Amino acid sequence: NIRTLNIVKPQTITATQTQTINFGTYCVNGSSGGTVTVGWNGIRTSTGDIFLLNCKPLAQPAIFEIKLSTGRSISFSYALTGILNGSNGGSLTYDIGPSEYGVNGSTFTVNSDSNFFIPFKVGGTLHIPANAVQGTYSGNFDITFNQE
Repeated sequence: NIRTLNIVKPQTITATQTQTINFGTYCVNGSSGGTVTVGWNGIRTSTGDIFLLNCKPLAQPAIFEIKLSTGRSISFSYALTGILNGSNGGSLTYDIGPSEYGVNGSTFTVNSDSNFFIPFKVGGTLHIPANAVQGTYSGNFDITFNQE
């Protein structure tokens, strides 16, 4: 009798953040506040009384590099909202998403060789009240990647 033993190597996933999300420089030019949105593609827009400035720091989406074997699927999830704390006091709220692969809870398939990293870009929207305190705002958000 000939027996064949198939050993399945466990699939591992790695995700490394290579760029943080940044909403860029802006000013409130009125009494109603508004929003700044940075898309996963880096396009920045505003609503309300927010005037976008073209000076550093520039707006950019968050980018993660994901490595996983070919043909595997990845689902991702994150908290939809968060808070940024200001360097001079105050706080701002933000929404995360969508990403280049869809909204929170979506799944996508890795179609490249496992020797390559797949970029995963995600944008967000910053909510700015009219009485926002000037300063630099910072915070964190967590994103979870699961292989399927």
